[in-house]
Amino acid sequence: MPIQILIIDEQAVFRTGLRELIAAEIPGVDVLEASSLAQAVSCDQTNSFDLVLVGAGRSNSEAFDTLTAARKALPTIRLAIISAADTREDILASLAAGSHGFISKRQTDSEITAAISDILAGRIYVPCFFAQVDDKASRGDKVGEFPASTEVDLSQLTKRQREVLQLLVQGMSNKEIARVLKIAEATTKIHMAALIRAFGVRNRTEA
Repeated sequence: MPIQILIIDEQAVFRTGLRELIAAEIPGVDVLEASSLAQAVSCDQTNSFDLVLVGAGRSNSEAFDTLTAARKALPTIRLAIISAADTREDILASLAAGSHGFISKRQTDSEITAAISDILAGRIYVPCFFAQVDDKASRGDKVGEFPASTEVDLSQLTKRQREVLQLLVQGMSNKEIARVLKIAEATTKIHMAALIRAFGVRNRTEA
């Protein structure tokens, strides 16, 4: 059975463009469209979609409401925001609302399709330029207690990402890591997404 992706966006021209991009770049995928969540739910009574992409314009508030409602209506489906408004606060709010990824409309076609592939593979996705913003100046610090045999160049991680990784290997949850580091749980998810991408794995357990 082919992978099924649903695009929810009120603008037909955006839905059509994104559908054609996905169809051209990701083989074995069926893409359907809906202008609203109500239409999407009526299209998917059996929760058969693998991914729902919720489009947003310059304001994400309505998209976040749609995402929250979709999380309740389609609990087994992976969900992601694709938005023109892409501040750090937008990404944090998206993750806090239950999104499995945040894609910026400013990204290139290849970056957008790579992001969709990441989310379909079970990863949490945020754009690299947001995942790497924290503590950039700390690159090159000593790695600490991580084994030198790893294939990942840990010195390329930020200080905060290494702190998150140290607590991750101790078996802490995102909520526990956030409490120890005194950061928001959604911020922890952003760093976790960067670590998952750096290690080339699908989830925090594999990392």
